Amino acid sequence: MGLFSFLKKKKNDDAVRDSDGTSDEQLDQKLERTRGRFASGLVNLFTGGSKIDEDLLEELENELITADLGVPVTERVIESLQSRVTPDQSQESDGLRQALRAELINILQPVESPLEIPDSPDPFVILVVGVNGSGKTTTIGKLARQLTDGGQSVMLAAGDTFRAAAVEQLQTWGERNNVTVVAQGSGADSASVIFDALQSAKARNIDVLIADTAGRLHTQDGLMDELRKVKRVMTKLDGNAPHETLIVLDGGTGQNALNQARSFHEAMQLDGMVVTKLDGTAKGGIVFAIAQELGIPLRFIGVGERVEDLRVFQAQEFVDALLAG
Repeated sequence: MGLFSFLKKKKNDDAVRDSDGTSDEQLDQKLERTRGRFASGLVNLFTGGSKIDEDLLEELENELITADLGVPVTERVIESLQSRVTPDQSQESDGLRQALRAELINILQPVESPLEIPDSPDPFVILVVGVNGSGKTTTIGKLARQLTDGGQSVMLAAGDTFRAAAVEQLQTWGERNNVTVVAQGSGADSASVIFDALQSAKARNIDVLIADTAGRLHTQDGLMDELRKVKRVMTKLDGNAPHETLIVLDGGTGQNALNQARSFHEAMQLDGMVVTKLDGTAKGGIVFAIAQELGIPLRFIGVGERVEDLRVFQAQEFVDALLAG
């Protein structure tokens, strides 16, 4: 099987949805709470025909900080707008809106990088990390479904052995997707579970192994050491595993999500991110802060409960959804 690209699959899915009148144009509705925070302040700036001056830029700066973009990103945006737009009596605020859109896209485009799974005789191993409650297990289940729908064979490893409910939840997803879940008893060694799963995946010529891990705070050094152990154990079977260390972040935690991503990246060298629960928060602006500071590829965003609500991240689509209306 050749290279599997989620971006290609997403475009095919869009064609299907367009045929029945439902398309990804609804992303602005999924991001309604974050969009509402943007729109509530920005709409008055961009629709009143105001002339561009320092007062208008100061108002915009306040609105961006309130929208949880953070101070460094906001300063970058304002500096860019000052250089892009000449405040004079002939230029109105619609020009500022277009310049803002362009700069927000510029911030996000470097992290727009869909997950690609190359053709290989060995399983492509995705190690999923993050804190408790970020949506790791649910994300794994949705990802497994999308992969199987795309023709990949998938196996799951229940490496979160501290929470019995996590194993049960993963097994439920396995049953839904007709995917094998490798698990051991509660309290088992996580590295051992994942090692066994990788052995089994190799023996059965599985395309993708997705390994869950126990949720942990980024400040818990002992548990971070356990993650490093998991990676070391994997290399005994495959020197390149895991091929993707993927962090799942709860978008609703705002600036704390940035702290989590920073700490996990220092400890694990992350390959990609998923930002979940963006449909239920007004703090979606944190995506910009994470993108600018860390530059880690943003593989997916989670905008709902359905399998298809785990969406490939696309910078322009995201920005246009936030600025819609």
